Amino acid sequence: MKVYPQCAECSSFHCSRVPLEKIDDTVLPSFCPMKNMKETIQSAITKYGEDHVKRIYVPATITEKKAYQVVRGVLMGVLPRIKELIEFAKLVDAKKLGLAFCVGLRDEAARTVAFLKEAGFTVASVCCKCGAVDKTELGAAEDHKIGAAFQFEAACNPIVQAQLLNEAETEINVIVGLCVGHDMLFTIHSKAPVTTLIVKDRLLGHNPVAALYSNYHKHVVKS
Repeated sequence: MKVYPQCAECSSFHCSRVPLEKIDDTVLPSFCPMKNMKETIQSAITKYGEDHVKRIYVPATITEKKAYQVVRGVLMGVLPRIKELIEFAKLVDAKKLGLAFCVGLRDEAARTVAFLKEAGFTVASVCCKCGAVDKTELGAAEDHKIGAAFQFEAACNPIVQAQLLNEAETEINVIVGLCVGHDMLFTIHSKAPVTTLIVKDRLLGHNPVAALYSNYHKHVVKS
């Protein structure tokens, strides 16, 4: 039977402390891919030598380093994600950025665009409702609408968002609060690399990690 990676269930994380060639297989969990999928790992590692991969990976590593500083003797994070995005975009010499945002986060989108423009970028932005198409025209049933059936309810339109930003020839596209699934369709159809600045969480103020820790929300997750 094929063994799948289960890294989230690992308690040792030898991979974060010891080079692969120095790790004894016997100390690794039975589900560890470094024990069972060595050929796949080695094949993937060779891809980092490709120019289009290196163009993103090396600046990402530099950005990660810049995000930390030693403050009063303690290594700690010092940059918010919006600043990391700005630093990364500068490192890859991107001039034009795209923003695909949810209409429910239009204030956050406007603030994001203002920061990016102030940093010197040209920014194209597309709202999720662009196209003004009823949900039923895109395959949804009337009872899938949030509001009353048979009344116009604008559909989220991630493929339109992607294609408009493709035509704008953006170099990096940024997701601000797209719905689960819509973010996937946007990413699939975007020609430019995609990163997420804000993940939508309607209940938790766009802070989805809170549900993993809060006893007040566990019943919602498990129901």
